[in-house]
Amino acid sequence: MLRPDGCLLLLLLLPLLLLLAPGPAEGEAAAERLSPYFGTKSRYEELHPELLRDPLSLGPPQPGFPLPPASCAPLQLGAVFRHGTRFPTRKQIQKLGRLHGLVQGNAGKCNASAASRLARWTMWLRPDMDGKLAPRGRRDMEMLARRLARRFPSLLARNRRFAFVSSSKHRCLDSAAAFREGLRQALDGQQQGTSQKHATTTEGIETNDKLMRFFDLCERFVKDIEDNDTAMHELDAFKEGPEMKEVVGEIANTLCLPVNDLNADLVQVAFFTCSFELAIKNISSPWCSLFSEEDAKVLEYLNDLKQYWKRAYGYPINSRSSCILMQDIFKHLDQAVTESKSSKPISSPVILQFGHAETLQPLLALMGYFKDEEPLKANNYHRQMHRKFRSGRIVPYAANLLFVLYHCDQATTPKEEYKIQVLLNEKLLQFPHTGETVALYTDLKNHYNEALQNCHFSKVCDMPKNTTQGDLYVKGTK
Repeated sequence: MLRPDGCLLLLLLLPLLLLLAPGPAEGEAAAERLSPYFGTKSRYEELHPELLRDPLSLGPPQPGFPLPPASCAPLQLGAVFRHGTRFPTRKQIQKLGRLHGLVQGNAGKCNASAASRLARWTMWLRPDMDGKLAPRGRRDMEMLARRLARRFPSLLARNRRFAFVSSSKHRCLDSAAAFREGLRQALDGQQQGTSQKHATTTEGIETNDKLMRFFDLCERFVKDIEDNDTAMHELDAFKEGPEMKEVVGEIANTLCLPVNDLNADLVQVAFFTCSFELAIKNISSPWCSLFSEEDAKVLEYLNDLKQYWKRAYGYPINSRSSCILMQDIFKHLDQAVTESKSSKPISSPVILQFGHAETLQPLLALMGYFKDEEPLKANNYHRQMHRKFRSGRIVPYAANLLFVLYHCDQATTPKEEYKIQVLLNEKLLQFPHTGETVALYTDLKNHYNEALQNCHFSKVCDMPKNTTQGDLYVKGTK
């Protein structure tokens, strides 16, 4: 029982304790409240909250998936993955170090609780982490492999051949290795209670940047978009626009910093640090307390503008450069159909390709997914509040695009014998041209005929002679 003088001391300290205690926007729920708006830095669990409780959950049944096993059997699985959760890049870590230095240098002049907590925050990110796969990213891929083995037990099974292809980046190679380990665990689980030995998945991982990093090898994209200072004019305009300036002003005020010491890039790094600490450490970072939900929506749009103009519908070259990957996917599908018709074993029943958000986003654009009627621009933020193009819902960490080819032996015509479904992040997609979740394989090939037959990587990506970069930007990509 407290003595009277103890009660008096508690009453005197209570206002100070309330001041230092995290508020509703600064406590454990802050990161969770902001997490739907982290864009390409989003956890995979944002799309599948059930995975937070059970990382092997398959979620609720999906009407129409898979096709009825009595009539249609999976023949081939082609999968394109984004790597798992990664550390920030060296540039992001350097920017964060600069921002943290500003906060620490101003700590004595600012009584705000958020600034005090950030000044005491330990800078644990090191430049040598530079985009590497985080331990959480390995777990992302292991659990994904085990779930896919449960979704496709006849394909991801013992004695099947698995083809692994990866970008040369370590985060992708490590993701492929982690997926392979998860697959081994799943195959062992299939044989529990038997005398069979442990499963082995010793297939090598082929490095193929031509497929997984086609954007680096597309000269026209590199010169017209990547290295062109004017290509991101909508993004640059939004950084200086009223919505972003308001966010920068609010953060400067919270940190007691001159508004000229901050800019959109530094504020975005603070926002991403909130996302990284949630994704990598599963904690609500003190950086999260700087942002309201409205701030987060503005910063999500900033990230989406970059993805839209650099990787998706902003310029035709963005998606056209991915036709080499689409052609590879359909080449394997064609081969499986040909072998099936000849009653031969399917030589490549499972193709697993590991790349980047920048691998998946152009391919999805080429296929016509998530296209808004109005382009994303600096001046239409409010009109785009309900846009289809939200990168965090399309290419979070561990994003996956699955092509499932079926053989239907009860088909009434040869054309109906082979059907296909496409899943994004383990959820059925409707085909853009029909609105259906299943298509006849021949019909889908016909729909994408132009990209499959007439899109030649060298013609699309080689720079024409005697043409300047500026001319190409105006004439060739807009």
